[in-house]
Amino acid sequence: MATQKLYAGAKLREIRMRLNLTQKLFAGKLGVSLPYLNQMENNNRPVSTTVVLALAQEFGLDVTELSSGDSERLVSDMREALADPVLAENDAQLADLRLVASNAPGLARAFLQLHRAYRQTHERLASLDEALGRQEMQMQPSPWDEVRDFFHYCDNYIDAVDHAAERFAEKAEGSGDIRAAAVQALNAAGVTVEFSDAAPLRRYERDSRTLFISTRVPTETQRFQLLLQVALIERDKLLEATLDLARFQSDAARDIAKIGLANYFAGAAVMPYGRFLKAAHETRHDLEVLANRFGASIEQVAHRLSTLQRPGAKGIPFFFVRVDQAGTITKRHSATRLQFARYGGACPLWNVHRAFETPGQFLRQLAETPDGVRYISLARDVSKSGGHYGAPIRRYAIALGCEVRYADALVYADHMDINNPQAFEPIGISCRICERTDCHQRSVPPLERRLNINPDLRGVVPYEVG
Repeated sequence: MATQKLYAGAKLREIRMRLNLTQKLFAGKLGVSLPYLNQMENNNRPVSTTVVLALAQEFGLDVTELSSGDSERLVSDMREALADPVLAENDAQLADLRLVASNAPGLARAFLQLHRAYRQTHERLASLDEALGRQEMQMQPSPWDEVRDFFHYCDNYIDAVDHAAERFAEKAEGSGDIRAAAVQALNAAGVTVEFSDAAPLRRYERDSRTLFISTRVPTETQRFQLLLQVALIERDKLLEATLDLARFQSDAARDIAKIGLANYFAGAAVMPYGRFLKAAHETRHDLEVLANRFGASIEQVAHRLSTLQRPGAKGIPFFFVRVDQAGTITKRHSATRLQFARYGGACPLWNVHRAFETPGQFLRQLAETPDGVRYISLARDVSKSGGHYGAPIRRYAIALGCEVRYADALVYADHMDINNPQAFEPIGISCRICERTDCHQRSVPPLERRLNINPDLRGVVPYEVG
């Protein structure tokens, strides 16, 4: 397989501007001619190995900054938007989309924002009979979409919050009990912490400055909620400053994002970056061992692995997803080239859906997406008890995976036939944009392909994809 050329002109130009260097000075330090640098910055030529080595040696830069992960996400999102029926007759080629994502990422995001606004308008018009007379109705992006996109384009890694959580964990390490450190920090801030056998699992009364934590939930959940409250009270200025930079369009989105950042702080404090990254390598990413070592749940560990994208100390790029029993994606993040559909559920051929059939067990899958990239995917069911008899039990399935080239670093890849192309199951992103013509689980036709209807022939689906 040929090595993929690296076109990273926008990123190369950003690095030069960050270093406050002219093109001439930058070219000299990289050991290339001025015209050659100009061609690379304009994506007329790929970034050469010589330049990559010079960036690392001359400037000590993390060359993974040149990776096309963000561009690939933009390309994936634009392809899905262009698959919308209203745009179905467009002739945008994949090469064109990659050029836009690389050279004009701001324009690409503006296009995606416009498409989201169109979809929301369309959905509102479809239910206009329920909204007649509501003069205050405003056409704004969904707060959930705003927050999801914020974390999505941050690679699910928030540097300032992550470092703050790591410092908190280091201070707590002396006592050996981060739960006690969280209670102590809250007490120091004038908050009384009470544990009670009642719902909800966390309730903070502002007037009395009292925090109630339910003892009906597992210990790791209690600790997580304590740390979340530490973030909301003790690290409030940091969270607010981060939210200011995000520039959300609605107060609801900002409020949702603040809880998301507090959750991020809690997870990063339980599993501090440096120690967790080292442990992940040592255990070959064994989720159960990591959960026991850090006193976290399997889901918390899997999600934390997907956030290890600190510049200069990156972990394996993982994707992480959680689905409910209806197949709806409730959490999603990908630091890989695999991107989840923004609308609808995940591919039915993916092993995450089968996890509900084998409770308490890890399922392994070798999978290949239509672009030819191969992955190893790990799936498991997750049940969350209500804490008492008769309480509803929430059931989910989670999946964690990475490209198969990282198989040696995963204990779950042992004894899998990763060198056999036939061992990889074909999966897609969603039926609407999947290019496979022979899928036996297709639910709807692909929007970009012509359909052939033969009344005299009936296969698995009542049409053939042209």
